[in-house]
Amino acid sequence: MHERHGMMDAMTRRERPVLVYDGDCGFCTTSVRFLERNVPVDAEVVAFQFADLAALGTTRERAEHEVLWVDRAGRVSGGAEAIGRLLTAAGGIWRVPGVVMRTPPVSWLAHAVYRLVADNRQRMPGGTAACMLPAAQRPGAQG
Repeated sequence: MHERHGMMDAMTRRERPVLVYDGDCGFCTTSVRFLERNVPVDAEVVAFQFADLAALGTTRERAEHEVLWVDRAGRVSGGAEAIGRLLTAAGGIWRVPGVVMRTPPVSWLAHAVYRLVADNRQRMPGGTAACMLPAAQRPGAQG
């Protein structure tokens, strides 16, 4: 995975998929860095605070709510579905858990676990009290 260089219009086919995460959340950032080191997927990685969300076909509200995966065709997936698509795109041994976690009934459990973790990310390793606040109310937020 590589940092963002430039976004293309959402209606244009992308050369690489894009992973969008909350760059103000310590837990989210730690999780993304783990993925970058351990999952061999060729994708752009960008904090939503620095992304052109409209060009990616999504909104700030959605990006604040969940991690997003924008595939090369411009399809936006969020939460556990996004992680499943990222793993599937990585191929190799990562493809199996990626497909499994997007298939019912495992997908239902994956969604529930994702929401539980996302809703409590301030309590997770690397999380801070700021993770609990809406992005606009975090220390240093520009409004």
